[in-house]
Amino acid sequence: MKMIFLTGSHPRHLYVAKKLYDEHLLSGLLIEVREEFMPVPDDQLSPIDRQNFERHFLDRQTSEERFFGSLDSSYFSGIPVYPATKENLNDEQTRQWIQNLQPDIAVSYGIHKLNEDMLASLPAYAWNIHGGLSPWYRGNTTLFWPFYFLKPNWTGMTIHKLTSKLDGGGIIHHSVPVLERGDGIHDVACKAVIQASEDLIKLLQLVSEGLPIHAVPQKSNGKLFTSADWRPQHLRMIYNTFNNDIVDQYLDGKLEGAEPKLIKAF
Repeated sequence: MKMIFLTGSHPRHLYVAKKLYDEHLLSGLLIEVREEFMPVPDDQLSPIDRQNFERHFLDRQTSEERFFGSLDSSYFSGIPVYPATKENLNDEQTRQWIQNLQPDIAVSYGIHKLNEDMLASLPAYAWNIHGGLSPWYRGNTTLFWPFYFLKPNWTGMTIHKLTSKLDGGGIIHHSVPVLERGDGIHDVACKAVIQASEDLIKLLQLVSEGLPIHAVPQKSNGKLFTSADWRPQHLRMIYNTFNNDIVDQYLDGKLEGAEPKLIKAF
């Protein structure tokens, strides 16, 4: 079984690539250079929002370094590695690189949207890892919104068929982390990535054994979050109202709510 992984350049993306590489599952790796990991706050922010903004993204960096370590493309020796950008992700040279590898399975995570021509060139087994539980949290910043809505148990990842509909392909598997006392928003996000990588490896083993993998169509559109939906002021809920102790509040039974109806492949 020949597999290619199309992913971003942030620590969480390279961590999943490392897990696949260490299991000898990768035949090729495309890494799209993503935006700067530490964004700069707007000069017009109020002091409280600037403080929250800086805290939020510094905590994210600290958590990802703690959970994922530091990696770059040099780690992946012995397999073809293709550097990509948003601008050339869907061009003919990229498509030809993928086709030359003749993959049996392609998995994407953390890259920009693939166009129809690129999707048509991928193998029948073409999946995406979405950082959020579809269909309820589709689009952008979807590991943030469950915390904002005080539903930390709805934080997770979705492995689904790769289609032209954003995060809308048939669902193969939902991955959710175990919530533990003391977990902050970024700890849960990192644990969700780790759980998804472990579940993906199990799915790939099923494929290699010739076992069928079923995808469940998404019957609800849920909510498609855009980048414009998120504002620094939303961080007041996380840090000023709850001081990033939403998981503890949930585990103490102070935040009641339904459990998501998850789809599991195993």
